[in-house]
Amino acid sequence: MTALPPPPRSSGEKNVHIPSEPALVPFITRRKSEDAAPDNLFIHRHSSGPRLYYADEDPRDRPMRGVLWARCGFNPVDSRNMPTGEPQWRLMHPYRQMATMLKLHCQVCAGPARTSLGFVFLARPKDHDPMAPTILTNQPPVCVKHARAAAALCPHLEKNPLVFLARSAPLYGVHGTIYGLGAWGGVHVVARPDHPLPFGHPNIPTLLASQLVRRLSSFRVVGVNELSRALAAPVAQAPARWPG
Repeated sequence: MTALPPPPRSSGEKNVHIPSEPALVPFITRRKSEDAAPDNLFIHRHSSGPRLYYADEDPRDRPMRGVLWARCGFNPVDSRNMPTGEPQWRLMHPYRQMATMLKLHCQVCAGPARTSLGFVFLARPKDHDPMAPTILTNQPPVCVKHARAAAALCPHLEKNPLVFLARSAPLYGVHGTIYGLGAWGGVHVVARPDHPLPFGHPNIPTLLASQLVRRLSSFRVVGVNELSRALAAPVAQAPARWPG
């Protein structure tokens, strides 16, 4: 398994064995006791504008493009280097989501997700129009081995996902919470946008990010049952022209 960026902080022993846990829990799933850390945030005004910081910040809090990332606890890992603890199925761990999305690794096993036809991304049908020219997604890709497992395990996908086979998926931006200064100088939440902000957006310097987002613009849509056949087909049988 290819190494992912090291987490900013962890707790407990490095390796434990908990045989009572489910056999398969996606790597990005948040676990019980992986709580959000105290934010201890402040805003400093620079000549270029205000910027959000942690009072005890270190470089690992800005893992990519200088964006401040939401802190969250880390449970011990097992002998497979997978997180332990009761899964919180509807929550993604902000750092593990970022790490897998950044490296285009599988959200289930954390291994490389590239296939012969690109990358496999899953999405809930009602969240996206498959005919749209571009798709923004906060769901890291899946490897071929775990595509069906991800569809079955993720409550968000409702066991009937759209499957996007994407030739490329450039980074787009981040989901998060925008902070500002109150009347007495204290930091407070200004907005929680329901859409991702692109890199370069003027609110990025005061945003605490929790999810990394990629943009799909050259893709084809298949069903879960078609995926294995599409990947098994000779390259000569692949579509001559992809959308996007």
